[in-house]
Amino acid sequence: MSLKQRVAIVGADETDEIGIVPNKTPIMLHAEAARNALRDAGIDKSEVDAVFTCGVGFMASTQLAEYLGIIPKYTDSTATGGSSFEIYVEHAAAAIHAGLCSVALITHGETGHSGRMRRGGGGRGAFDASLPAAQFEMPYGVGGAPSAYCMAAMRHMHQYGTTSEQLAEIAVATRKWAQLNPRAMMREDLTIEDVLASRWIAYPFHIYDCCLVTDAGGAVVVVGADRARDFRKKPVWVLGTGEASDHQSLLGMADITTTPARYSGKAAFEMAGVSHDDIDVCEIYDSFTYTALVTLEELGFCAKGEGGAFVSNQRTAPGGDFPMNTNGGGLSYTHPGMYGMFILIEAVRQLRGECGARQVPGAKLALVNGTGGTLSATGTLILGAD
Repeated sequence: MSLKQRVAIVGADETDEIGIVPNKTPIMLHAEAARNALRDAGIDKSEVDAVFTCGVGFMASTQLAEYLGIIPKYTDSTATGGSSFEIYVEHAAAAIHAGLCSVALITHGETGHSGRMRRGGGGRGAFDASLPAAQFEMPYGVGGAPSAYCMAAMRHMHQYGTTSEQLAEIAVATRKWAQLNPRAMMREDLTIEDVLASRWIAYPFHIYDCCLVTDAGGAVVVVGADRARDFRKKPVWVLGTGEASDHQSLLGMADITTTPARYSGKAAFEMAGVSHDDIDVCEIYDSFTYTALVTLEELGFCAKGEGGAFVSNQRTAPGGDFPMNTNGGGLSYTHPGMYGMFILIEAVRQLRGECGARQVPGAKLALVNGTGGTLSATGTLILGAD
């Protein structure tokens, strides 16, 4: 079964505030984003009959539905970290196509910064002591995300000759996009020299190689093709989808320099029936500069090991021939924890032509790729405008 052009995204928006929002809880951010996305679509909450969401601590779709006063016919709380929201679009498309629901609301809200302050500490939370990561990784210093991702990055550098300067190219290019986005948290000038001179977090990552830690929420509204043109803004069609996971912990990786985007991307391209050269804008999860670099390889935009050369000379920056992470990304825009919702919203806005100074001229096809866990799970979407 192909889901190509079976559904469209007709509403997309973030919370009123993003960045540091100490006065709001995660569920409040979910609800605020939901309200804004429904308003963007011009649809009443009473029409929503499917809820897709996950989150840290409290969140399940049933909890959110209760909070919003919705009685859904269909719910989904699949949790694959930052890729959850791309995967929800595929699941919503399948459910709508099967006649199980008609209006799907996908939400996210997370207090990555303020929640950590309230809890009095950070880290990756509680781990089941029976799981492999707790037994065989954490005792040896693998805990927070930088301590895991850095090992994959080091292996890539050793195996393929990738350099810190090439990783810094991504941080600088993404910052240039952020400078065109008034909602971006980090908008100061940034150079490759600045990145390389900044303090270490976990070798080979400097602080500017790492995503922000913020508070934010976002939501999108998905409907079937039969209703897609009934709303106030032009629909953004779901042309191709793919999801994949091939490990949870580093121990489970057959090759530490790969990600399952090679599988989810292939599925999305095949369903959409388009080529890499057809894509006008890419929104790719950038928890670290390395995440974006390796994902480009895994999606097939360049050969394995050539990601560093691919992003060099500010190719992904404004004015470059490969626009990527045009809102400023998780590196400079916002990153509350599971960032995949925000690349989805940005892709919708680019295809609608709503991005002002950062608009990619003539954008008709966008690729969105979310990554969750330790490069563990990916969701890839190819979206198109009429």
